[in-house]
Parts: sequence; C-alpha cells; structure tokens
Amino acid sequence: MDHYLGVDVGGTKVAFRVETEDGRVEETSFGWAPRHSAGRDLAQLATHVTGLRARFGPPLRAVGVAMPATVAPDGRITVWPSRPEWTGLALGPALRTLFPGSAVAWADDGDLAALAEARAGGCADLLYAGVGTGIGGGLVRGGELCPGPGRGSFELGHVVVDLDGARCVCGRRGCLQAIASGPATLARAAELRGAPVTFDELRQGLRDERPWAAGAVGRTARALAAAVTGVGELLHPQRFVLGGGFAAGLPELAGSVAEHLAELARPGRPALPVRPATLGGRSSLRGAVALARLSG
Repeated sequence: MDHYLGVDVGGTKVAFRVETEDGRVEETSFGWAPRHSAGRDLAQLATHVTGLRARFGPPLRAVGVAMPATVAPDGRITVWPSRPEWTGLALGPALRTLFPGSAVAWADDGDLAALAEARAGGCADLLYAGVGTGIGGGLVRGGELCPGPGRGSFELGHVVVDLDGARCVCGRRGCLQAIASGPATLARAAELRGAPVTFDELRQGLRDERPWAAGAVGRTARALAAAVTGVGELLHPQRFVLGGGFAAGLPELAGSVAEHLAELARPGRPALPVRPATLGGRSSLRGAVALARLSG
C-alpha cells in the first residue's frame, strides 16, 4: 500500500506525518540533539526515518519536506539562523540520500502552512503567519502559493515594521521576527517583569492580567497587525490566519491582533478578518504531506 510522508523540519524539533492510501495516519517527532554539524543532524534524521520504514515498509511513494531555511535556486541552504551548521548544504542530494527511490520535494514551512490552512478552511485567498521560534509566512492566491515554487518564499517574518527596532538574526533592524517571535516576546516580558519569564508564566500572566504580560504580548500583536496591514494593502487576501506553536498556546493573541488591525484600518477598507489556525501547530506538517501527494 502506497504511503506519503510529510516532514516538518524545525529549529528545535522535527515532526513526521505518514498517510497511507487506506487511511492510516501516524504522527511522531523528535528533538534535535545539541548543535554540532549538519552531518550529525542528518544522521539523527536517518535513524528516525529507518524506524518509520520498519513500521510501514515499502513503498514510500513521495516525501514532502517543510524547511525554515532560505534555499537558493541551486538548492543550497544559504541561511538558517537556528542551525547555521546547515549553511552551504546541498538540500536535494541530502534528502534524496535519506529517501532513496521516493519522489522528494521541499518548500518553505510558512508557504506550506498557508497551503494547508487554505485547504482546511476553504479559502482560496489567504495570508498566514506562524509564530514560533521564528515567524514563517505564506500567501495563497486563487488557491495557489504565491510567489510559487522555484520563485522564493513569502518572507513575512522579514518585513520591517520598526526602523529603530531590535536587530534580527538576518542582520537588519526591525523585522517582524525580531519583535513578534516567541523568543522575542518572552525576552520583552522578562524585561518588563524584571525577571526571567517562561512560556507557562507568560500564559498565566495573561490570565491574571499582569501588566508585564499584557505589554509584551500587546507589542507582538501590534507588530503582527502592522505587517498584515501592509500586505493587505498590496495583495488583498480575504483572511488572515494566525498559527504556529507559540500562537497556539496564547489564544488571546488572535483577538489582540484583530483589535490592532481594526485600529489600523482606513476608511473604505475594512480590517482583514483574523482566524486562529484550523490545524493549530501542525499546519506546516500537513502542508508537507500535501506537497508529498502533489509530488507523487
């Protein structure tokens, strides 16, 4: 029985989803070992893939991979701040070595999340932002990814929203990712509180209406709204979907973004509707499986 594999490669963990033609589904994941080298990371990936093959057997028809890294037209990774050891890696040959005999395709994780959310929500024109370790973005227009395969990714996280803002891992100042990612939000909460803040403490602080928690998350929401407003003026999506693991754990964030979008709306241009991700923190993974099915 043919089966398809989606792989969501993150900065801290890797998630897998196998779907078979007879409806069987399995999801699993592992956390990366401490940073060392791309070779050791690939060996860890290979170990996990071997376990999946042992459970499902052949044939693995196609594999779709969601990647957060910037991949050049020649297929080499040029930038991945979370795991810089991968810089220069020829991604195609590395993946084909992991999955011999299978069709293999990869795309930006934010793009694939947008595709999965558009299909799950029945919306052909949709803007997506995934807030986690970084910020991934994706745009679907007329049911198709924009800008499209082989033409780059939709880098919402690197839209500049504050010219005097914090320095981003890309080297610029004021990128959305430098202000509104999970780590950036926690760092701001710690600064406002005057003590370190864990994710659970931030969640509880919001429930308890602590000023340091509300201030930290409010700044994140304003930055997201600024970026979304700019995209909306240019490309006119019908809906904004907020996803990613960090956002999924803060249900208040979507409402706060909606409030700031309403403040930024201009006469004759209603604010873009905001929806939490239908697929939660699994949007990129489900998009990877969709890519596998398209490739197989």
